Amino acid sequence: MGTYVQLTASDGHHLQAYCAGDEKVQRALVVIQEIFGVNSHIRSVADDFAQQGFLAIAPALFDRAEPGLELGYDTAAMQKGMRAATQIGMEAALKDVAAAIGYAGQKSRKVGVVGYCFGGSLAWLAATRLDPSAAVGYYGGRIAQSAAESPRCPVMLHFGAKDPHIGAKEIETIRRHHPDLPLFLYDAGHGFNCDQRKDYEPQSAALARQRTLKFLNQYLQE
Repeated sequence: MGTYVQLTASDGHHLQAYCAGDEKVQRALVVIQEIFGVNSHIRSVADDFAQQGFLAIAPALFDRAEPGLELGYDTAAMQKGMRAATQIGMEAALKDVAAAIGYAGQKSRKVGVVGYCFGGSLAWLAATRLDPSAAVGYYGGRIAQSAAESPRCPVMLHFGAKDPHIGAKEIETIRRHHPDLPLFLYDAGHGFNCDQRKDYEPQSAALARQRTLKFLNQYLQE
């Protein structure tokens, strides 16, 4: 459904990005990948947002480590993805997110960001350090580490109550710093939005999607 475009980050790095949707629309969304690359699942997420009236851009953050890297969801793939994410680092990845926001913001579009897992943490950092109009983070494991930072835009967060990687203490840290921020817990584990993962929980995914679309429609109005 989509096509690929090339982005250039502030440090001169070139990366690919999957782009879905009508270039004529006046609202855009940067879809930030999990630690599995811009794979078939992330492309399907971008396609879905495009069908909801957004221009969706998914930057290939792993291009800094291995261009074109797409992974599945087995243990070996997870380990490889974690190595790539560690090699790249959050600061460099955020530069690529910024490049995607810049591309998406052409023609005076309002731009939001939505991220999953690795991308959920980056969505939070985009909200506190960059200039999107809204941000949504799904089960970002590093959000609590930077919870003291103040968002520059409205933010919504989604977490699984059964997530073995993000505990109640981390959720409480986020809530303590941002008591008015919409933060939702679901009866699900980590990765519950991904229909290719064992922790996929369709009811939670559907409810989170409904809340996310309402939120984005509110803050990215044309």
